[in-house]
Amino acid sequence: MVKPEKFAEKTFRAERREVSNSSEKSMFLKLVGDSPLMKVTDFLIENKGMDFCKKDIAEGAGISRTSLFYCWNDLEKAGVLKLTRKFGKTTLYTLDAKNQIVKKMLELEMALIEKFIDSESEKRVLKQIAVIKR
Repeated sequence: MVKPEKFAEKTFRAERREVSNSSEKSMFLKLVGDSPLMKVTDFLIENKGMDFCKKDIAEGAGISRTSLFYCWNDLEKAGVLKLTRKFGKTTLYTLDAKNQIVKKMLELEMALIEKFIDSESEKRVLKQIAVIKR
């Protein structure tokens, strides 16, 4: 019998894999490119406040663990990552929201979201005007 915690963990991983494997890129990745470094950053931004082990970060970002290890030092040097806790051999990391670089990336993400919302609102208004003119 599967323990509820293990079932929830497997379900969470499956959902995250499903999202990360979707062909649609985030607005952030469309702007900055989809290198492994940016994919990891995007994954951490989308899951701000949550902590993950390296394996889960690689899966969530849709990259191989080898690619993650190639860009890991750059993420640490930039201060993008913060170690949150350890248990056994597992170490969990999260986005360091106090880091100036991360703050700017979060501002960029918010600006992109606002632009998307404005453009979607404008599209709806134009559709309504087109319907009225008919």
